[in-house]
Amino acid sequence: MKKWTKTIALSLAAIGSVVGLAACGKSTTSSKLTTVTVGGIGSDYQTWVHIAKTPQAKKLGLKLDVKEVTVGKQLNDETANGDIDVNAFQSYAFFLAYNKETKGKKIAALGTTYLEPVGIYSNKYKSIKSLPDKATIGISSNPANGARELLLLQKAGIIKLKKGFDTFGTTRDITSNPKHVQIKEINEDSAARFLDDFDAVLISNTIALEAKLNVLKDSIYYEKADDSTKDNINILATTAKQKNNKTYKKLVKLYRDPAIQKWIKKEFGGTKVEVKKPLNYLEK
Repeated sequence: MKKWTKTIALSLAAIGSVVGLAACGKSTTSSKLTTVTVGGIGSDYQTWVHIAKTPQAKKLGLKLDVKEVTVGKQLNDETANGDIDVNAFQSYAFFLAYNKETKGKKIAALGTTYLEPVGIYSNKYKSIKSLPDKATIGISSNPANGARELLLLQKAGIIKLKKGFDTFGTTRDITSNPKHVQIKEINEDSAARFLDDFDAVLISNTIALEAKLNVLKDSIYYEKADDSTKDNINILATTAKQKNNKTYKKLVKLYRDPAIQKWIKKEFGGTKVEVKKPLNYLEK
């Protein structure tokens, strides 16, 4: 009788150990995920909603809570205040302008993501060379984006800008305007609506996508990825205090995952050109 009792006791102990190990394993798996709040605008919001659902995010131990904010400055403000951990929407130039102009807390870059070309669009002309004298051209009223668009007009041969023109330049820095084009500032959020009113309009890719325009196919001229456009490369940003946060840095790696890049290329018609450059490339 004692022998049977001992055998039953050992069996129950063994079963208890197996159950305990199984429960422990389940608990460990669920505790690995770290929640990170990501803020985005337009197509960037859409991109990160997709990324949040991927097995790649879970594999890196990330649970992404993606929030949509419609205004860039507001999104940077919420990031600087810590209400949003990481944001995804802005070019390096926009980031520099925000930090220079804000009187509050600063933000910091985590890593590069892509170049989203600005395009010159026209409902009246089929090439940049066919724009007539005194053509009316609309550019963004946002200072950082307006400067970027003036540089594109220079690249297209429409105007010339003073030497050293940068993110903080304006139309006052135009040194040559051989076609006497009239450059007018417009609300960039509704830029596509001005296509019938102007001879040409410069439109960011985020706005163009919302208007069902593909910059690679529908514009008459667009930005190319080279050293001259490096300030226009998009970044992920966080608070200045969290710029070295290893968990947040994982989002850069996650964005560059080949399967995720394949989805982005298909979803946005190749208009988000992947960039793998380190941050110091932008800072040079």
